[in-house]
Amino acid sequence: MEHEKIEERLYRIGMFSKMNQVTIKALRYYDEVGLLRPRFVDPDNGYRYYSSSQLEPLHRLLALRRIGYSIEEIKRVQDGESEQQILQRKKQQLLKEIFERMSMLSQIEGYIQQGEENYHMVIKKLPEAIVASTRKIVPNLDTIFSTIPDMGAQMMRAGCVCAVPEYCFSIYHDNEYKEENIDIEVCEAVTEMKEDVGDLKFKYIEEVPEAICTMHKGTYREFPKAYAAAIKFAEDNRYEIIDSARENYIDGIWNKDSEEDWLTEIQIPVKKI
Repeated sequence: MEHEKIEERLYRIGMFSKMNQVTIKALRYYDEVGLLRPRFVDPDNGYRYYSSSQLEPLHRLLALRRIGYSIEEIKRVQDGESEQQILQRKKQQLLKEIFERMSMLSQIEGYIQQGEENYHMVIKKLPEAIVASTRKIVPNLDTIFSTIPDMGAQMMRAGCVCAVPEYCFSIYHDNEYKEENIDIEVCEAVTEMKEDVGDLKFKYIEEVPEAICTMHKGTYREFPKAYAAAIKFAEDNRYEIIDSARENYIDGIWNKDSEEDWLTEIQIPVKKI
């Protein structure tokens, strides 16, 4: 390019770098992406020169970079997009990240506190499913599985195929903890809806976006300990319980000889307060 007569003072890139405490590499990068072009490039040696009038644009660019603006966002500002609109979006994004980090911190603290109790909480989705279900009043927790053989026989007569992965769980419909005469619904996820057969009913259950889940190993008589730990976690981390708890039976009397080896996942639907 031809040498133009420049009235304002020019600074070589090294000096401009020192003045603004920005690396030469960064200045060259801003030139390459079109954020800050040199005021003049010597055609003989390729030296880049910047002017005093470029100090303000550079400082603005650096300030925006420090608060998390991307190169594309800065270009949009330079092209005339409202800086306030972008700032509001960045603010909402940061608030969301802070909220997520604080939630993570609370869960870490809760995990530390639960370490000695062996109940560790996970927040996850519960899948949507078609289920075959039987709802009964059972005398106590030890007799829950007395309903399973009859339910299994009814499912076979209905031609049911269990979903994969298997999802067998119970839902408590009482509004309080009970040790006797428990209103319980045993559900098994299946591949398709069928006609109801006797006590066996078919229905669709929706996905649960968030549930507090924890593993309980051992006898069902010890379930209250798992529930107490999950409820405390919900209270400490500002979760509201929004639906009936589920017990997802993973290992039990059907495949384990000892109660000590029974494994159940407690699942409590919640939402963040």
